[in-house]
Amino acid sequence: MFPFSKQTKKRLLSGVGMGLVGLKLSACVTQPPSFGEGIDFRESRYNEISAMKDYRDCRDHALELDREAQSQHDPAKYLASARMIEKCEAKLGPDVADIAVDERMRAYALTIQNHFKGGDVERARENLDKFTSNFDGRDLYFADGSSFIQTMEVLLGKRGAGSIGRYSDANVNKDLKSDLRRVRYWARN
Repeated sequence: MFPFSKQTKKRLLSGVGMGLVGLKLSACVTQPPSFGEGIDFRESRYNEISAMKDYRDCRDHALELDREAQSQHDPAKYLASARMIEKCEAKLGPDVADIAVDERMRAYALTIQNHFKGGDVERARENLDKFTSNFDGRDLYFADGSSFIQTMEVLLGKRGAGSIGRYSDANVNKDLKSDLRRVRYWARN
């Protein structure tokens, strides 16, 4: 066909092959890289980190109030701790709503418990509703495996009073169920 030697044919084919590879690679790079996205990413990441640092500082102060309330059995400090955690959560804003969700769930769950311990049952109910809606129905579990949400629903009276076996289907600590049944029995008899 061509009057070329085998070695020349190999060189020609390898040159054409390299040219095709170069053409394919050049087709992949259609735009120069954008360096602005990297800077924007770093800036937004810095904002997230600083917002979470502020949140954690605020939360730690509220947890200190909670420890004082426990040691002094002071309902006012329970309420102050709960309000402070609510403010910490409100300061976060929507930009960091998906960051450290488990950590924030535990802190917000403490607001429910502290309002309950402080005597503000209505606010505890409101916060339980906010908890379930803001955290998409996610739940926390105590060491014995009982559900935080269901336990608080039982304690706050959000479960139907007329239902048969009112506590039997709830994932609640068995000692709590027993105590609540005993109280219910003596309230009726």
